[in-house]
Amino acid sequence: MNIFLQILFGVLGGFFGGLGMGGGTLLIPLLTIFLHFDQQLSQGINLLTFLFMAVFSLYIHSKNNLIVTKNIVYIIIGGVIFSVAGAFLATVLPSIILRKCFGGFLVILAVVEFVKALKKQAN
Repeated sequence: MNIFLQILFGVLGGFFGGLGMGGGTLLIPLLTIFLHFDQQLSQGINLLTFLFMAVFSLYIHSKNNLIVTKNIVYIIIGGVIFSVAGAFLATVLPSIILRKCFGGFLVILAVVEFVKALKKQAN
C-alpha cells in the first residue's frame, strides 16, 4: 500500500506541476501527512522531482518558443542565491518550524488566489 501511495503522490505532484501550480504545493503535504515523511525529506524529494519536471518543461517551452531571455541573468542570480540560502535554512531549522512556514505559505497563497478570483469575477 505504501508503494502505491508513493507512486500516486508522485503522479499527482507531476500532474499539478505540469499544470503550473507547482507540484510541491501538493506533494509535500501528501508526503508529510499521509506517509509521515519528515519535512526535510519531503522537501528534498520535492526538489529532486522538480529537477526532472523543470528540464522537461524547459524543453517543451523552448520547443514552443515561449522562453523570454530578457533579464534572465538577474532571475538566475537571484534564484541561485536564495535557493542556496533556503537549502541551508532547511538543514538547520527544526522540522516543526519548516512545517509552520510551509503551512503559512500555503495559507497566503490561498488568500492571494482567492482575491485574484474575486477581482476577476468583479470585472
